[in-house]
Amino acid sequence: MPDLSRRLAAEAIGSAFLLATVIGSGIMGEALAGGNAALALLGNTAATGAILYVLIVQLGPVSGAHFNPAVTLVSAMRREIGWSEGAAYSAAQLVGAVAGVLAAHAMFDQPLMQAATKIRTGPGQWFAEWVATFGLALVVLMTRQAVAASVALYITAAYWFTASTSFANPAVTLARSLSDSFAGIRPVDAPGFVAAQVVGALSALVVARWFRASSRA
Repeated sequence: MPDLSRRLAAEAIGSAFLLATVIGSGIMGEALAGGNAALALLGNTAATGAILYVLIVQLGPVSGAHFNPAVTLVSAMRREIGWSEGAAYSAAQLVGAVAGVLAAHAMFDQPLMQAATKIRTGPGQWFAEWVATFGLALVVLMTRQAVAASVALYITAAYWFTASTSFANPAVTLARSLSDSFAGIRPVDAPGFVAAQVVGALSALVVARWFRASSRA
């Protein structure tokens, strides 16, 4: 296994490219869609699913390609990674995610520092984030083959079947609060999303353990 510094670099770089894609494709999609939100979301979805597949295949052998503090939390609870390493992973993911947002803003000649104004709150949105993160974590925990494709396809689908468009990632949520663009979320709304995501990931861990216990019986 690569040393910790290399694994943290992989998590930061992967998170940066993920957020640059989410924000950048959102800006591009909205600019080209002529006010058609469905078309903008379609472009945002396709780009995000594609980059997830590439990043997981590329960086999975280095760090495990978490790019998500909720996934790292589950990995730490399964003792696949130490708690101190998990904290470092999460910090690297957040730093990388913020860097990706800034890079997207720079590429599109927008102000680097922004505060999102898009409202994403309420019980339906929170439940959607629980569903999105529960499903994502269950894919990570239960899939044995074609993990990259499974994660990418799940997120592609969840962009459309969840009311929140499937953030499913605390680092992504916090970073997206720094972009007043198509993919943004108001900073005040981010804590509700993060809480739902953490509960969703822990719920998936419980279900995955139950599945495995039943298969051994």
